[in-house]
Parts: sequence; C-alpha cells; structure tokens
Amino acid sequence: MIGTGVFTSLGFQLLDINSASTVILLWLLGGVLALCGALCYAELGAALPRSGGEYNYLSRIYHPGLGFVSGWVSMTIGFAAPTALAAMTAGRYLAVAVPAVPSMLTAVAMVVLATLFHTRSRRGSAYFQQIFTVLKVILIVGFVVSIAWVVPEPVANEWAMDLSVLGTGGFAVAMIFVNYAYTGWNAATYIAGEVSEPKRTLPWILLSGTVAVTMLYVLLHFAFLLSTPTEAMVGQLEIGYIVAGQVFGVEGGRIISVVLAFLLLSTVSAMVLAGPRALQMIGQDIAALKFLAKENAHGIPTVAVAIQSALTIALVMTASFDTVLVFSGSVLALNTLFAVVGVVVLRFKEPDLVRPFRVPVYPLPVLVFTSITIWTLFYLVFERPTEIVFALVVIASGWLFYWLSHARVRVQNSDQNEDQHGT
Repeated sequence: MIGTGVFTSLGFQLLDINSASTVILLWLLGGVLALCGALCYAELGAALPRSGGEYNYLSRIYHPGLGFVSGWVSMTIGFAAPTALAAMTAGRYLAVAVPAVPSMLTAVAMVVLATLFHTRSRRGSAYFQQIFTVLKVILIVGFVVSIAWVVPEPVANEWAMDLSVLGTGGFAVAMIFVNYAYTGWNAATYIAGEVSEPKRTLPWILLSGTVAVTMLYVLLHFAFLLSTPTEAMVGQLEIGYIVAGQVFGVEGGRIISVVLAFLLLSTVSAMVLAGPRALQMIGQDIAALKFLAKENAHGIPTVAVAIQSALTIALVMTASFDTVLVFSGSVLALNTLFAVVGVVVLRFKEPDLVRPFRVPVYPLPVLVFTSITIWTLFYLVFERPTEIVFALVVIASGWLFYWLSHARVRVQNSDQNEDQHGT
C-alpha cells in the first residue's frame, strides 16, 4: 500500500483545497473508506479463498462475464497502471537528486528488476518484498520523527477547517488521488490461494495493514503541512523532496529523494507480485487465455508476470502521471464497488455459505464505501470526462472479448454436436 500516492498527491490536492486541516480530513476519510472496503473483502476472502481478487468474487457472485471484465481490467490497467505510477515517481525522485539519470530509464529499470525477482521463486519473492517494505516503513517513521525534532515551530499554513469544499468536484478529484494512495488494501486477496490458512489469516492481513497505513499516512501529512508552506507544494509531484529540502536543506532533500526512489521499488515489486495471480486465474478459467496460467517449476505464472510488466513499461513510456492516475483510479473504484456490493448479494444468494469472518456492524461499512465511491465517480464524469471515456473503453473491450471468445466456443460446440449427430 505505502508508495506513490502518499509522496506525490498532496500537491494536486492543494490545487483545490487550501485548508491543511481539510487535507488531513481527506486522508482520514480515505483511510475510513479503505477500512470499510477491507472489512468487506475480509468476509469475501475468508468465504471464497481463491486467488484472483475481484475476478474470483464477481464471477461467483454475479456472472462469469462480469468476473472476466474485472479480470480484464486487472490484466490491462488494474495493476500495470499503479506499477507504472510507482516507477514513474521513483524516476522523478531520482532525477531531481541526480539530474544526469533520465527518469524514464529509472522507471523501466525498476519494472525489469522487479520482474526478474518475481519470476524466480516464491520464497525469494517473499523475502524481497518483506525487506523493502520494512525499510520503507522505517524510513517514513524516521522521516516524521526527524521533522518533529528539527522543525522548531510549525509554518504559517491555513489550518481553519473549510467544509465548503466537501461537496465540490475538486474534493471528489482529490479523493481519487487519496484513494489511489490507499490502493493495495485489497492486494492480499489476489494471492489468497498462496496464503497460509487464508480463512483465518486473510481478514487479519487486510485489516491490520489498512489501519497501520492509515496512521502512517495521516502522521506523514501532518509532518508535511507543519513543516512546509503549502504554496511550495501546490501542483508539485516530488512532495517528499520538497519537504526534505525545506527541513534538512538542499543536500538533505537530495539524499531523501534517492532513498525514496530506492524504496519505491517495493511498491513496484508488490504490484508485480500480486497482479499476475489474477491473470493466472483467468487463464485457468478461459480457454482462449490459457497461456496466462503457464507456470515455471516454482509455480510462478511467468507469462502473466511478463505481460503485466510489458504493459507497465508501455504506460511508463507513453502516458502522463496525472492522466494514468485518474484513469486507472476511476476504473479500480468501479471494480471494488461491485465487489463490496457483492457482500450483500452473496448473503442473499448463499445464506448458508460458511463465513469464517463477517463484516461487523453490517451493512454500515458497505453503505459508507458504496456511497462515497458513487459520489466520487459521479463528479469525475463532469470534472475529468476524457479519463472516464478511456475507462469505459477498457470495460467495453473486456465485454467484447468475453462475448467473442464465448461465441467461438458456442460455434465449436455446435459443430461438434452436428458431427456427432451426422455420425
């Protein structure tokens, strides 16, 4: 979860929100939304413990076609886009510290490196991910503590709560940036089939991770806003570099930028690890895409990993950061929305299904998640129509591929039946 968004999105949020306390409220709201989603996914993941995430849930709850479209989203942009954004951010951070290193080269190199690590063995993947995640958390905590220690008194930012922006389109767009920063709260469900005792451990993984990250994000933004004037961050991407430069000087900013670029490799790595498992499940279920299920000797879906990495590199080389974020964020929001609503649908369809974990204070978490997500998507239609059109094109292409592949199967079955009848 901890990655690109928390080190980049504040500058975009400050374009429409001038109050520091309102920004903190925004990040708290994003954490609440992620926690509500995690509670719902915990029930689904414990009851349906198969890898694949939304592809698994939507296929079982609604229809295989809807599940396929969800998997299609994961296959095309769902993981490739966040991976590309993390790599692009790492490239930008390294470039501001070491201008001689092209940001695109860094981004592509990160994707290739993570791909090589995650096509070797599961144990190696696990160790690689754990080490970099621990280092990243230590850095964030140390960063917050250092700012609190070094800054003698807060800068003069506006802290009066501005509730007038809460219902605006600008706030809705800011929520997309925040929700993107929390992307990954559901990532464990994509590898549920490889998790030890998923019915028992998956809910704990989802909930503890989401709560911990929410606390880190809020603390980090307090540190940003208490130490650095908002006018220095408005519209800027490299927030970590700007804040570090403000607090520790130019050289300190460069050092932090290099460290952040290095540790963002864990975010790239996490997406390269989780995403291909959704593609693998599609390959197991859809004959036309069975090549996606191909594994190496260690059980790693190498073809799926390679395809996702290739799509990621294509996005790095062709798209802008802002466009990719809003475009992918809207599609992913729609994807998770159907899964969360699926908690209600599944309770009606299969009331006797064994549920090792049940959503507490049901249906409140479902209502909170769906209402905020629908409201955000509604405003995006008017604020960022181009990105919404791109999102709809991806969804429509998934339905078209599903219909064509099944139409072909129906024709083949019909021909076989005619041959058998003639014989």
